[in-house]
Amino acid sequence: MAKKSSMERVAEAAEATGLEITILTMPDSTRTAEEAANACKCEVGQIVKSLIFQREDTEEFVLLLVAGDRQADLEAAATVVGGPLTRADAKRVRKETGFAIGGVAPIGHMCPVAVYMDPALLNHEIVWAAAGAPNAVFSVCPAKLKAAVGAAVLA
Repeated sequence: MAKKSSMERVAEAAEATGLEITILTMPDSTRTAEEAANACKCEVGQIVKSLIFQREDTEEFVLLLVAGDRQADLEAAATVVGGPLTRADAKRVRKETGFAIGGVAPIGHMCPVAVYMDPALLNHEIVWAAAGAPNAVFSVCPAKLKAAVGAAVLA
């Protein structure tokens, strides 16, 4: 059996959670929030940055879904997550989640990941997220994404 691509995992995860999405392959990179906003013709704040960190105490992965026009507040997140966070090693992220940094999607991970969402994303009708490749994206209602991934809202 052939190994599934990251984009195939995202599509299957969306279907499994009842998210109706269409993955778009853009002609240019969507690796940064600014590039993605230009490609998607939306505000930078509508871009979902899927940022993988690890807990310092347990080394478990934590996925922070952050609005493209904001930075992850690791101190505030630590109070919600239950422990301090540190950057995750890119090779470990790729090996365990199946996604390379820059193409991390909010769904379709190969391992369980606790998910936390920036409340600013919920202010939009539609947000855009990475779909497993540096130029692949999908749009979704942020409340539906939150429900699909079981995200807790960051304070």
